[in-house]
Amino acid sequence: MHRTAVGRSREERVKQVKAKDPSVYDYATYVPVDGVVNKLKIWQKQGAEIVYLSSHKIRKSIEKDKLVLEKYHFPKGEVYYRKRGEDYKDVAERIIPDVLIEDDCESIGGEKEMTYTYIDPEIKRKIKLIIVKEFEGIDHLSESLQKLVDQESHKNLSRNV
Repeated sequence: MHRTAVGRSREERVKQVKAKDPSVYDYATYVPVDGVVNKLKIWQKQGAEIVYLSSHKIRKSIEKDKLVLEKYHFPKGEVYYRKRGEDYKDVAERIIPDVLIEDDCESIGGEKEMTYTYIDPEIKRKIKLIIVKEFEGIDHLSESLQKLVDQESHKNLSRNV
């Protein structure tokens, strides 16, 4: 998340994005949301392969994303991004993750901005979706990969996204 979101409520963070706070565009200074790094490491120790989907298309910005991941000791993992002419759904369809954790894109338009919304229905059946509120983080999700896949995905898939 953007650096000025630190110490703010989730709702305040969303307002900052909508108000176009300058730090939202300073990608090199982004910081992790709450306990995300620890949670990802717990899942990785259980065998999860962690990959990241960048919102950027330009190599320079993608490199900033990678530097932030490294700086805050995120688990190592491939950083995927949209290539020329691609949408987010194209990247998801290319990699077909077992589990896709996606925020609800509240600050930028909601469901119509989410990756999962546009994934081909045949491919959707292969992906377990977990939706979190934007800037809420993932601390509340189960530490158990098995429970995460069995419980969380089923609950969120029923949202008809």
